[in-house]
Amino acid sequence: MITAENITVARGGKNLITSVDIELRPGCFTVVIGPNGAGKSTLMKVLSGEMRPDNGCVTYHGKDLHNCRPEDLARCRAVLPQATQLAFPFTALEIARMGAVAHGALDPTEQAKKALTRVGLHGFERRPYPSLSGGEQQRVQFARALAQVPAAVTNGVPNALFLDEPTASLDLGHQISVLETARDFAAAGGIVLAILHDLNLAAEFADHLVVLHGGRVIKAGVCADTITDDVIAKVYGIGGAVGRLPAAHMPYVLPQSRHR
Repeated sequence: MITAENITVARGGKNLITSVDIELRPGCFTVVIGPNGAGKSTLMKVLSGEMRPDNGCVTYHGKDLHNCRPEDLARCRAVLPQATQLAFPFTALEIARMGAVAHGALDPTEQAKKALTRVGLHGFERRPYPSLSGGEQQRVQFARALAQVPAAVTNGVPNALFLDEPTASLDLGHQISVLETARDFAAAGGIVLAILHDLNLAAEFADHLVVLHGGRVIKAGVCADTITDDVIAKVYGIGGAVGRLPAAHMPYVLPQSRHR
C-alpha cells in the first residue's frame, strides 16, 4: 500500500495542495479528477517521489518514500507524466527500452518489444519518436512505463503505475485500451493512480475516485457517491449535468452550457 498523510505543498506563498490524505491500495484503480489547477499533478509528483512535500509524509509498504533508493523506486513504480520533451530523435523501441533498463531487465530489448505490443505498436520499433502522431507518442510513453513495471506484483510486493492524463491525444478506442490495460494491472494486484479529465471514463474505470478542488480533497469514494450533481456543481460550476444509468446506478455526465 502507498499512503500519503497530511500532504501540503506550497510555492510562492500559495498552497498547491493542502492537508491531503490518500491511500493507494493493491488491486485498486484510483482516479483523481478536478478542474485545472486543482493540484492533481502536484499530488502525483509527491506520491511518485518526484517532489518532496513541505509537510506530511508518503510511505511505500510502510517505508518512508524518501528513504527509498532511486534504483529501488525505479523497479517498483513507473510514471507516465502529463508531457514529455525529448532532445534527441530516439526510436520508439529505444524509449520503451529505457523503462526496461530502469527495471533491470535481463533482456531489456525483448521486454521493450513486448511492452510496445501491449499498447498496439508492434512494428513501430524503428520509427523515430518525432515522426509519430501525438497519440502514438503517448502510447510509446505508456509502453515505457509498462516495460518498467511489466508485472503487477514482484516477490509478493505490489508495483505501481502513476498515469497523468494517460488518454491525452488518444482517440476513443485507444483511450479505452489504455485504461483497460491499467485496470488489468490493478486486477492482477498492482497499484494504479490515474489523473483523468473525462468524468465518464473516470466513472467507468475507477474503483476509487478522489475529487480535488483548490488543492483539497472535496470528496473520495466509489463513483456513485462522488460524481453527484452537488459535487460537480461545486467543483466545475455546472449543475444538472449528472444522470444515472438505471441498471447499474452508474453516474454519467452530460456537459451543459451555463447559458441554456
